[in-house]
Amino acid sequence: MKPRVVILATLDTKACEASFLTSRIREGGGRPLLVDVGVLGTPGCEADISRGEVAAAGGVSLGELVATADRGLAAPVMARGAQALVSTLVGEGEVQAVIGLGGTQGTTLCTSVMQALPYGLPKIMVSTVASGDTSPFVGIKDITMMFSVGDLLGLNPFTRQVLAHAAGAALGMAGARLSEGTSWSGRPVVGMTNLGVLTQGALEAVRLLEAAGREVIVFHAVGSGGRAMEQMLKEGLIHEVFDYALGEISDELWGGLRSAGPERLTVAAGMGLPQVVVPGGAEHLGLLVDPPNTVPEDWKDHVHVFHSPVVFVPRLRGDELVRVADTIAERLGDAGAGTALYLPEGGTSRYSVEGGPLHDPRADRMFFEALEARLASRIEVRRLPHGVEEPEFIAEAVAALLAFSS
Repeated sequence: MKPRVVILATLDTKACEASFLTSRIREGGGRPLLVDVGVLGTPGCEADISRGEVAAAGGVSLGELVATADRGLAAPVMARGAQALVSTLVGEGEVQAVIGLGGTQGTTLCTSVMQALPYGLPKIMVSTVASGDTSPFVGIKDITMMFSVGDLLGLNPFTRQVLAHAAGAALGMAGARLSEGTSWSGRPVVGMTNLGVLTQGALEAVRLLEAAGREVIVFHAVGSGGRAMEQMLKEGLIHEVFDYALGEISDELWGGLRSAGPERLTVAAGMGLPQVVVPGGAEHLGLLVDPPNTVPEDWKDHVHVFHSPVVFVPRLRGDELVRVADTIAERLGDAGAGTALYLPEGGTSRYSVEGGPLHDPRADRMFFEALEARLASRIEVRRLPHGVEEPEFIAEAVAALLAFSS
């Protein structure tokens, strides 16, 4: 089977690049499918899916978009239409990779389409803005950003090489996907969150889960990680959850860098999936500071440590942790018998155990008492006399998760 590669491009401005890319994919043994997501100007080459078809799929006629002559208004329509058309083809097994071409506007449009596509499908964005902060374009999906270096305004020796590499990358990724078939083993998959101050415990949990026949996807709980886990749950890629790191909840309340948004900690409960929750890392925040090693004025009265020169980590006090407990309880509101909350009395991170720079057992007690008061009537809440990374704590928490599925 020859892999089909979708090419997303505005053919009024990127026709020669798209044509070259199409020919390279065909020469490499693939089947290109060129989709025109442009609106204004005249297409410089023929598309397999025209801009009119894309606009119609987005719910507005091309004539209406042309009449407005506003790319800002047209882009969401074209993105919506391309999402619908490409998603349908992907769902039917007709597409094995996607490539986008664009500058700032084209990158925004093409990657919004890619973000709507499933994990595992190769997604390559050849972009003039891929050397800066690409987080708005990548989001939480497995999008490969490829810097064009030069502008995408005509072909030259260097641009041809970049596009040839993009074609080769897409065909290579698609070929690997086709030759290997599915990458899923059929064993239950556990989604697990982790932070650097929990890593030893996370490694032990992975060992125990794998010994029990699970596969584990570990997510770095720094905002994007938690959001990605929730999305994979919704897509059915994860069957059980060991939510070991909840610093994303604390950071959302105080504007920290690890905030994962309001959906965090709600999906597994809403879907009725087995989950064990541990408030790992919830006792502190992660705040970016500039200049490095600077204590923000608002946090000078808090015990603190620096995780790195630019990541300031203040310890939350007991009353502040009660707010965190309220949020955790609210988000676990739909959880039932398949959820358990495990509380490590010896400390919720490497920083807060005895001898650590953020050790505060009184604040921990207030936190745990608030969690018990709000949750114990609905789900199992257990306190264990161990630190969060201690093998005894991990063994009991993992055993609880496995018991839900036995």
